[in-house]
Amino acid sequence: MSRTILSRTVLPFSTPAPFEPQSFDDPVKAVDCLEELYERNVRFLTEAFASFARSGLPDCRFRAFYPQVTIETTSFGHVDSRLSHGYVASPGVYATTVTRPKLFRHYLREQLGHLMRNHGVSVTVSESSTPIPLHFAFGEGAYVEAEIAENVTVPLRDLFDAPDLTNTDDEIANGSYEAGPGEPSPLAAFTAQRVDYSLARLSHYTATSANHFQNFVLFTNYQFYVDEFCAWARLQMAEGGNGYTAFVEPGNISTQAGNDKPDTDLTLSRLPQMPAYHIKRKGHGGITLVNIGVGPSNAKTITDHIAVLRPHAWLMLGHCAGLRNSQTLGDYVLAHAYVREDHVLDDDLPVWVPIPALAEVQVALEGAVAEVTGLEGYDLKRIMRTGTVATIDNRNWELRDQRGPVKRLSQSRAIALDMESATIAANGFRFRVPYGTLLCVSDKPLHGELKLPGMATAFYRTQVNQHLRIGIRALEKLAGMPTEKLHSRKLRSFYETAFQ
Repeated sequence: MSRTILSRTVLPFSTPAPFEPQSFDDPVKAVDCLEELYERNVRFLTEAFASFARSGLPDCRFRAFYPQVTIETTSFGHVDSRLSHGYVASPGVYATTVTRPKLFRHYLREQLGHLMRNHGVSVTVSESSTPIPLHFAFGEGAYVEAEIAENVTVPLRDLFDAPDLTNTDDEIANGSYEAGPGEPSPLAAFTAQRVDYSLARLSHYTATSANHFQNFVLFTNYQFYVDEFCAWARLQMAEGGNGYTAFVEPGNISTQAGNDKPDTDLTLSRLPQMPAYHIKRKGHGGITLVNIGVGPSNAKTITDHIAVLRPHAWLMLGHCAGLRNSQTLGDYVLAHAYVREDHVLDDDLPVWVPIPALAEVQVALEGAVAEVTGLEGYDLKRIMRTGTVATIDNRNWELRDQRGPVKRLSQSRAIALDMESATIAANGFRFRVPYGTLLCVSDKPLHGELKLPGMATAFYRTQVNQHLRIGIRALEKLAGMPTEKLHSRKLRSFYETAFQ
């Protein structure tokens, strides 16, 4: 293959040495091979760029490919029907491209191990036909010196592969992908380029590296929750960790367990759009908190990207408008259903698709409310109501003709209104990530109960701490469950990928 660049000469491709496909019966050795192949190929690209930047226009183009893992099964053999993932539905060839295998090492070992056990097959590691874009070969946090950039006098895409949007869509996750004749079926919901795209976006939006993200995620729309989370996390570190190993803030500023201050005096000059904070445990078993700000667009954006990390659960903790006269400020709302008027996912997940409540998450949230408040059973109804949460994309919906929105809210039996929860739940459903929502009533616009400035300060001071502790406790409960139980079959469609 070749193409014409500025000089109109046809340049050949320079690639790493051919890689012979290798078969493995041990998932650990398979992942080791994926790592070696990936590191070899990205090293080839970055070294080629460095040489080009130093020496000028080369006499070739440079190309290297993502690793690929493939399985083939010829049997309709029955697997444990209690599992939601870890098997293929029918005989055939299945494959997925892989990026950053070191980051996903535990995940890949687990997924490949399930396939080997459930089908009694080996897996094959090979090079795919998908080129690694130079931008992604550098990885997150890469920095090209200004003097090197000044020596680059031709478009990089004339010499290296650039990201290709045809390989970064969500067709597999959305259930609309159809393999062409002779092509393998997908093993995973995301291709390597789609994953790389999101890893780069995560670093940009949150100012933390993807390797710090934990498997249990809290989303919030208020800085008050961030302040409380940071205070709690720093206390855990000062007390030796209490099971957690480190606390990481935007800028990858880390405080280790047993310390009361970060490893560095450096601080960010300004926060990113959606800052993330991570209290870490071994095996990514800790908690990540992301302040997504206001609105369904942010909620979709960040969950689109965190989904590629395959977390075990994410929860929304935020404030909402209480819609019932029986509610009082500070009451909790445990979402059991959602009305979606956020519109940002309409093209990916039709609004007629129901977003079910997940029993394991609901039980964990209700149990956490009971533990933290000291109330249980029938008494919980005094401070918490379970029902439908409506999510809307118009923050000033109250200023429109009330007859339309109020009628819809009443007919849907909604008890609360916000701007993010249904989006986060719907994207959890779409990406097979267990989800849940626990909101706190901060005003009642239909009943004229709006917070005055002084009231707001007192409310946030007294309620946010308790609400956050409930969210943390709920995630700790979920973290104590076997992942096979947590990942629900409710989230799986007729034709699913084997990887969770």
